[in-house]
Amino acid sequence: MPFDFQGKHVTVAGLGVSGVPAAKVLHGLGARVTVVNDGDDERARAQAADLEALGVTVRLGDGATLPEGTELIVTAPGWKPDKPLFTAAREAGVPVWGDVELAWRLRRPDSAPWLAVTGTNGKTTTVQMLASILRAAGLRTAAVGNIGVSLLDTVTGEEEYDVLAVELSSYQLHWAPSLRAHSAAVLNLAPDHLDWHGSMEAYAADKGRIYEGNRVACVYNADATAKPSTEDLVRAADVEEGCRAIGFTLGTPGPSQLGVVEGILVDRAFVENRQKNAQELAEVSDVDPPAPHNIANALAAAALARAFGVSAAAVRDGLRAFTPDAHRIAHVADVDGVAYVDDSKATNTHATEASLAAYESIVWIAGGLAKGATFDELVAGAAKRLRGAVLIGADRALIREALARHAPEVPVVDLDRTDTGAMLQAVQEARRLARPGDTVLLAPACASMDMFTNYNQRGDAFAQAVRELGA
Repeated sequence: MPFDFQGKHVTVAGLGVSGVPAAKVLHGLGARVTVVNDGDDERARAQAADLEALGVTVRLGDGATLPEGTELIVTAPGWKPDKPLFTAAREAGVPVWGDVELAWRLRRPDSAPWLAVTGTNGKTTTVQMLASILRAAGLRTAAVGNIGVSLLDTVTGEEEYDVLAVELSSYQLHWAPSLRAHSAAVLNLAPDHLDWHGSMEAYAADKGRIYEGNRVACVYNADATAKPSTEDLVRAADVEEGCRAIGFTLGTPGPSQLGVVEGILVDRAFVENRQKNAQELAEVSDVDPPAPHNIANALAAAALARAFGVSAAAVRDGLRAFTPDAHRIAHVADVDGVAYVDDSKATNTHATEASLAAYESIVWIAGGLAKGATFDELVAGAAKRLRGAVLIGADRALIREALARHAPEVPVVDLDRTDTGAMLQAVQEARRLARPGDTVLLAPACASMDMFTNYNQRGDAFAQAVRELGA
């Protein structure tokens, strides 16, 4: 039965990009809404004033206490499950939903089905590729969710869609118990956000929620070596009768898989007589950039599109039309025979491992906030590809020590500065180390907030420094 919000006392936990829309939608549905927020800064006060003008109650600086009479909590995805507010809710028997759960519950009977994507890395690129393929098939679609476009606004808005390409984080999935996608993919699993989830097992379990109730296809990474694997998550999921497990691989695909054969992306899942037949989808050169991890993203997007009935020609045309976002293995320029590539989005070791694997001879610019990460495995795996390394940021010593242990012959420049101007010096030092044919790669393996507002600003600083070299 649909949840009747009329007259219900709903507490929204957190303002920001999800809390404000949730409060407005719930108020419009007739709920008595109270917003609680930990912060009490200028931005929060401005948002509070906007909501209070509508008749919403807002409590700033007090996100720990459960308002009396609360019948439902709708939380921002980043709020940790162990917060006192949720402890009090469990003791009082009050359900807790995330904004994705709310959006799912507010869909109309004729609402567009969801093709959902999660994973430690590659989510945004895959969802954007998927949307491009769906558009190439003539379908009305949008890339929404954790990508920065509100699912709540999408499902309650007036624009009609045939299908949605939905990016979901582990936080969002944790708070979305009712979600049932048409088809879904988990791209990969690597340790991330363990401070929030508490353990790798809990993190993987939340990722695996995306498969629950899938109707047509559970898409998994057949090449994954992590434990639990994405295939393990498929096996554990309770899906609808007839839902299929579809793997993607960078090698030759088996039946019910998509993969690569002699530079061609091929489908042995959504074809007749898949034991013997395969369908060509696109060439590897149609994927921009054609790095291994990005080909994997393209295969996952293609699998979800094919699960929705999209033609092979639309997969090819959609991949050709796709343009990657800035700061995701973006080629900035060639200077004196050296390529300069911005992958500032590589904020953890798993993403950086994929980035380093894309090039043969690299001068690596790395460092920032490690977020508890270790770098031994990353450095050991990439050591043979490294011409040199330039380290910046607060936790650069952790990377320097890993280089000393596993790549002692690689020259290292350690920049003892954390101001934004360090990037220009880093690029200049990288130029000194590089030889024609090399790639200077910004793939920090760390978060950016010690020196920059976000990874976008970090990537912009790198690109500007490269342009100054060229000039």
